[in-house]
Amino acid sequence: MNKLEQLIKWFEGKGKVLVALSGGVDSALVAYAAQRSIGDLAVAVTADYKTLAQEELDSARKICSEIGIRHVIIEYNELENPEFVKNDKDRCFHCRTELAVHLIQLSEKEKIGTIVDGTNTDDLGEYRPGIVALRENGVRSPLVEIGLGKVEIRNFARDAGLSVYDRPSNSCLASRIPWGHKVTAEKLTRIEKGENIVKHLFGARQVRVRDLGKEARIEVGQDELHLLSDLQKVSILNERLKELGFESVSIDKEGYRPGKLNVIVD
Repeated sequence: MNKLEQLIKWFEGKGKVLVALSGGVDSALVAYAAQRSIGDLAVAVTADYKTLAQEELDSARKICSEIGIRHVIIEYNELENPEFVKNDKDRCFHCRTELAVHLIQLSEKEKIGTIVDGTNTDDLGEYRPGIVALRENGVRSPLVEIGLGKVEIRNFARDAGLSVYDRPSNSCLASRIPWGHKVTAEKLTRIEKGENIVKHLFGARQVRVRDLGKEARIEVGQDELHLLSDLQKVSILNERLKELGFESVSIDKEGYRPGKLNVIVD
């Protein structure tokens, strides 16, 4: 029995299961396995909490349509949570604690006994206070329990026919703002618009627009850095981002790496 078969078997006997679906490949594979195993007893839920990019929400809808799993979207505003907005090193803990509250409320309403997410074994090696918050609230991670990492997950998702199998990893828009800088609706809007501009101008898939206050720092995947060598497009990018309110624009020549903003900024 391979690990995908083990993942499918994991759901047997657990009754109704709620799958926290982000729009990425990890939770997509969990939702796929749940639906394959227990059919209509599996429900996917995506939280539209105002720091989620629209393309992530669109991806979640597409995934559920492909899988054939029932999809629930819950809405709330993280910007109403002062602990989240102040954006300290525990921002993700506060985010996931609030998410867990909403997941538990939905599970109680739907009479669902088990809540799962898409955390995988590779996530455990990074600073992820959000994982701690979910664990403390009883959310389980089948990918971790089976022992699945990112490479295997993408391979299984491809074999399962999930279109999201090669989608670049993403995170909430607030992760583009350094710790210590408050999260605001205005910042989130210009970050999302800025990243869409970079994607459309250069064709890059892995994009971050880091909001450093007056400066926008652009990161693309390390294998996509060559796309930013078109000086005419770079000039257009500078103009467009300044229209969004940034005073200067820089390009990170090292490329994207998770956790680059995990520092406190005075």
